[in-house]
Amino acid sequence: MSVKEMIKKEIDRLPENLANEVYDFVMFLENKSEIKDLAKASQSLSTPSFQKIWDNEEDAVYDTL
Repeated sequence: MSVKEMIKKEIDRLPENLANEVYDFVMFLENKSEIKDLAKASQSLSTPSFQKIWDNEEDAVYDTL
């Protein structure tokens, strides 16, 4: 039996109020993943904008940290 099948079996046994909590938790996990993906995409998009600031002689000493 797969993990998904085991989870479904357990959810089917839950009373409605606990099933709602499980649903909220699943939504939390999905949103957490989406937020992480969005943050990574945002970081990738901003990198070229900051490249001029990061790559300069005055701040070269910080490249070794």
